[in-house]
Amino acid sequence: MSSTAEQVDRLAAWESREVTLHRVLPYVGLAVGALLTAAAPAPTGLSLVPDPLLAAATACWVAWFVNLHPGWATRRRLMAVYYVGLLALAAGLVLDSPWYGFFAWVGFLHSFLALHGRWRFVGVAATAVLLGTAQGGGLPSSGAHWLLWSVLVLFNMGVAGGVTWFGTVTDRQNTNRKRLVVELAETNRRLAETMRENEGLHAQLLTQAREAGVTDERQRMAREIHDTLAQGLTGIITQLEAAGQARDRHADWQRHVDMAVTLARESLREARRSVRAVRPEALESARLPDALAELTGRWQAINEVRVEVSVTGNARPLHPEIEVTLLRAAQEALANVGRHAKASRVGLTLSYMEDVVTLDVRDDGVGFDPRDLPGPRRPDGGYGLTVMRQRVTRVGGELAVESEPGGGTAVSASVPALPGGAA
Repeated sequence: MSSTAEQVDRLAAWESREVTLHRVLPYVGLAVGALLTAAAPAPTGLSLVPDPLLAAATACWVAWFVNLHPGWATRRRLMAVYYVGLLALAAGLVLDSPWYGFFAWVGFLHSFLALHGRWRFVGVAATAVLLGTAQGGGLPSSGAHWLLWSVLVLFNMGVAGGVTWFGTVTDRQNTNRKRLVVELAETNRRLAETMRENEGLHAQLLTQAREAGVTDERQRMAREIHDTLAQGLTGIITQLEAAGQARDRHADWQRHVDMAVTLARESLREARRSVRAVRPEALESARLPDALAELTGRWQAINEVRVEVSVTGNARPLHPEIEVTLLRAAQEALANVGRHAKASRVGLTLSYMEDVVTLDVRDDGVGFDPRDLPGPRRPDGGYGLTVMRQRVTRVGGELAVESEPGGGTAVSASVPALPGGAA
């Protein structure tokens, strides 16, 4: 961006110097011509108007159009009038004294200021005629003088025409370069603005990602606490209450106490694994069907309710997150049956299909009206179905609950059958 600004500054400085030349050099040429005319008057001069008056009029003409009204440089017709008047005044001065040829060459310079396209070469040709006349000492008066005048005019036309051609090409290139530099500067400005906007957006995205990460971690911990500590504590309370009721039966009392201790230890292990975001212990050394069989066997022993487990389709390893989701869904569904259903029989079916794996848990309990499903924050602590739905939805699955009063309950979780090697 700094190099672009330097190019713009260089072009502006050059244009400023060029404008200064257009404004100053005509007066220098007039001064030189007037001094030489006064010091060495030309014997062949044609004095139509006294040269001091004509020189003063020429100076006023240039000052009015160039110095006093610089904004007129963009008005083509007006500047063409100026240039014609300039040549006419220069012709009068040259005819009055050839020394004013030092002024007449300004016609070359001001052709770039006042004329455009082919008219610029016409102005150069007319100026070359004036310079040839001045260099030849005035209007030709003999055959030899005519020959000299023609040579001078042609020479001036050739040199000035070539210079004008290259000047026109250079002027066009400078215009294109200036336009490109301006466009580049504008592009750089927009790029800088975009970069600043991107920096702000990047910071905003980082903040949002950090907040989303915190929220996701809180939700994960809430689910894990529910699936480990909450359910474990519920089981421990149930066993301790049963032990209290069996206080007179030592064998039953000891069995319930041992079961409470076992549940406490398992809950503690699972809680530690949840904090470290490690897979449940049941899936570390066993396949999902075996883990479900172990889960249902332990649940059946605690709740004294018969559970039938069946697996259909081609059982195969799944993505760890998928297996954890199905295991936790089965764990939550069985926990709900134990707390609310008062069922005498439970059926759990794991179905492997080509693209989907489905877990169905059915019971013959009291059922309920699905319109009375608990919200995510019931006063009594109900959170299970919400957690189950969050888990299933998080892996792209769906959860369906069907029930009616006195007709039992069916919970179905369908998740994508992502293979164990999927990312």
